[in-house]
Amino acid sequence: MVFLENGVNDIFVINEMIVVEGRKDTVSIKRAVEADTIETNGSAVGESVLKQIELAAKRRGVIVFTDPDYAGNRIRQIVSKRVPGCKHAFIKKADANPKQRGKSVGVEHASPDSIREALLAVRTEQLEPFAAQMTVADLMEAGLLSGKGARSRRERLGEHLSIGYANGKQLLKRLHIFRITPEEFNEAVRWINKQEESELE
Repeated sequence: MVFLENGVNDIFVINEMIVVEGRKDTVSIKRAVEADTIETNGSAVGESVLKQIELAAKRRGVIVFTDPDYAGNRIRQIVSKRVPGCKHAFIKKADANPKQRGKSVGVEHASPDSIREALLAVRTEQLEPFAAQMTVADLMEAGLLSGKGARSRRERLGEHLSIGYANGKQLLKRLHIFRITPEEFNEAVRWINKQEESELE
């Protein structure tokens, strides 16, 4: 990502192509940064779109920036399987909430500041073999896999580490592909504990 200053306004210029779900997401992205997008038009992700993403990955690089929900996660998995080594930006669920009731969460509802914040915290999938440093036991001990509040704690962890929400089964894999260190993980768990303690006061 390149940051340019243009007179009074600061403009973020993104070199990579940004993969989004639809036209409204593109509009929101362009309000926040100067960038080109590829729209998947749903969670099925057709062959022609995957070919565009493959070409973009070779020529410019790709940032996957989908909604913080099941469909958005499915798109990430499809793209990652076809085009390994992509960058990923994750919007916080709270920042993607619609103003109108009855609408689903999405990048389209995020403010320009929230979008820029997500893009500044972009993470890259690592392809090289990696000696796993976190274990299922670590996740259990941190209250991330079972028990009251585990889902909420995973959501907070994903937001704090900028790796998005993952269910219990996917969390360990996501920590590994984004090379989250034990130090980062433990710091995030301490932060979650402080957040929960302050809410009880």
